[in-house]
Amino acid sequence: MKQVKRFLRRLVPLAFWLGVWVVCYHLVDHDVLLASPVSVAERFVFVGEAAFWNTVGMTLLRTGLAYLLGVALGCVLAVVCHLSSLVDEIIRPAMRVIRSTPVASFIILALVWLSSGNVPILAGMLMVLPVVFANVREGIASTDRNLLEMAKMFRFSHLKTWRHVYWPSVMPNLIAASEACVGLCFKATIAAEVIGTPKNAIGTQLYNAKIYLENDVLLAWTIVVILLSTALEWLLRRLFRGLKERRLRRVRHA
Repeated sequence: MKQVKRFLRRLVPLAFWLGVWVVCYHLVDHDVLLASPVSVAERFVFVGEAAFWNTVGMTLLRTGLAYLLGVALGCVLAVVCHLSSLVDEIIRPAMRVIRSTPVASFIILALVWLSSGNVPILAGMLMVLPVVFANVREGIASTDRNLLEMAKMFRFSHLKTWRHVYWPSVMPNLIAASEACVGLCFKATIAAEVIGTPKNAIGTQLYNAKIYLENDVLLAWTIVVILLSTALEWLLRRLFRGLKERRLRRVRHA
């Protein structure tokens, strides 16, 4: 019974917004301005085509590379800035600039130097980098000083100190930042694809649909983007939840 209620609670909002879409379609009464739900659903036959999966796969590959590069570089820079105040003074303003500058500006500038296929990777990475950097830096700064003193007293090596003292403090911040960034990274990557129009890209499909006034195709690909973004966030949450549970089991058995 609980599962039925849960299903209905999820179905009602979907049915409501689908109804709003139908009403808006009839009010507009122009397929070029707003396609009907039926015509959009018919476009989903492209899911059975190899070109669709090739396009989705390439966009996900670019997103994955951008995400991993952003997380890795953010962690490394946060650690280096903690170790060197000079580097910290140099890097912090750059992070503020990255966070304040519109991603479209970076995309247009990057198109001068990079190929259209690599620009989305850079755009996605720049969305992840400052968020991860700030959170990891905060986690390092909030590490318990008493634990650090204890590590010195027992003559922990630098590696052991980072593993047993800094890492438990940084991990919650890193997980929170990583979960928050995956959707932003995906959307920034697709935005860069729309502008750069590389081969085999969801953004290119969106751009072509806009150029040829194929509103149903545009909405179909938009729904694909929403579903993929939701799936990525869900998978990442499950992954981090598994890591947390594994860590708790290790602590209990220690």
